[in-house]
Amino acid sequence: MTHTVSVSASSLYEAAALALAEFKRSGFALAAVGPGTRLTVAVETPATRHELSVAKLQSWLDSSGRAPREQAAKVTLHHILGRV
Repeated sequence: MTHTVSVSASSLYEAAALALAEFKRSGFALAAVGPGTRLTVAVETPATRHELSVAKLQSWLDSSGRAPREQAAKVTLHHILGRV
């Protein structure tokens, strides 16, 4: 099953987290979303596609940030996903 949302993001992980948050907000049942769920991120300009698993997103969010800006981004995405 494929669902599509449009988000504005500055990184692959931010786009993935914002998409999951939008699915949740829109009422899609996240019960079917697990670590093995694959997310495809398509960049409009320039046209690019990336794919990552929910497990990879969760792993990245749970790891330490290499720089203060990365750590701040992770905190923001944790809040967006409701994972304070």
